[in-house]
Amino acid sequence: MTDSLARDARSASRTPAAGAAGPGRDGAPAGDGTELTLSRRRLLGTMGAAGAAGLAVGAAGGAIGAVAAADDAPTALATVGSTAVPFHGRHQAGITTPLQARGHLVAFDLAPGADRKAAAALLRRWSTTAAELMAGRPAGEGDTGVALDAGPSSLTLTFGFGRTFFDRTGLEKQRPMALDPLPDFSSDRLDPRRSDGDLWVQIGSDDALVAFHALRAVQKAAGDTARVRWQMNGFNRSAGATARPMTARNLMGQVDGTNNPKPADEDFDRRIFVPGRGGQDDPRWMAHGSYAVVRRIRMLLDDWERLPLDQQERVIGRRKSDGAPLTGGTETTPLDLDRTGPDGKVVIPANAHARISAPDANGGAAMLRRPFSFHDGFDADGTPDAGLLFICWQADPLKGFVPVQRKLDRGDALSPFIRHESSALFAVPGGCAPGEYVGQRLLEG
Repeated sequence: MTDSLARDARSASRTPAAGAAGPGRDGAPAGDGTELTLSRRRLLGTMGAAGAAGLAVGAAGGAIGAVAAADDAPTALATVGSTAVPFHGRHQAGITTPLQARGHLVAFDLAPGADRKAAAALLRRWSTTAAELMAGRPAGEGDTGVALDAGPSSLTLTFGFGRTFFDRTGLEKQRPMALDPLPDFSSDRLDPRRSDGDLWVQIGSDDALVAFHALRAVQKAAGDTARVRWQMNGFNRSAGATARPMTARNLMGQVDGTNNPKPADEDFDRRIFVPGRGGQDDPRWMAHGSYAVVRRIRMLLDDWERLPLDQQERVIGRRKSDGAPLTGGTETTPLDLDRTGPDGKVVIPANAHARISAPDANGGAAMLRRPFSFHDGFDADGTPDAGLLFICWQADPLKGFVPVQRKLDRGDALSPFIRHESSALFAVPGGCAPGEYVGQRLLEG
């Protein structure tokens, strides 16, 4: 997982919403930057920084004026809240979007009797809801108000179709070959109740309430058409928690995501997105889409944490402190897989996770990993139910996830410390234009 997880590239590449703080949840228009609106939450936050006594001085107006002047520069919280990700576009949001602090994954099954027409109406509702929420506006009539006062907070909603969706809507001929079932792996301990599903929604946000608000809105909009099959909650490090943008760490404490493909790579689109030229192996309705493999991977943290540091690093093949290869350099230094030590043995062990999962060791097989960590409490004996909600994106899972996982399954030193507990594969179509909905080319083609 260490070389196979997404890079937490928090950066200015996120698109700010219009105005200083974006449109409000109550639908009020955004400011143009010439006026300062000091919300109660930001005022209290400033009081915490400056001290209530400082505000008491000059209560006739001088204190509030001083607060407003000091607040002209956006605080970290306002910056987090004001960032927005467009819903409409060539690709769906939530694939190349930088990692968010909070995530929800939810799979639905169509209700008995729900047909293709009902599914189209559902995707239309979901797309309308997503467009509103991602712009920082309420979900429509009956909005719960959970996220009032918050901006968009980099909210994304991403929609996909499982293999069984096509059987239940009479679209079997449109089902891509890439949705063939994943093979069995020896480390699998899969719970069918938390695997698969007709429909899948990935929700990400930098604010927990904004993310939950979206989850609730999606579930309500499903109405009688679809029922929740399973739902999982995850998290990542919050924006601003480190002095500079850094690769995320997983719950084992490892820097995780160093070798992720990057959008700037020349072959990125070819490896991650579907061209949609036509035919069952490349259907036109999947143009600019991708395939998501979703796995709930439990980390056996008690066993892992008993390992001495040097043994942990040999299991991974990288230093725990900074993610650099055991062969030296920095985090981004390429692995020197041929280097040997004074004892004549390779420095990076033959079964180290970094060696086995490296693209160079897998014929260039590449996936874009974009995970969330999870912690769902403790078992009766105190064992933490924690690990990784592994999500990887690729143009073809048979060329991306499957060959790498097969190799890991045969001899990864990390395998004794993890357990795959659920699995799903979804076809995630391309984005949609204004006036369209996600999946329209499939459902109305």
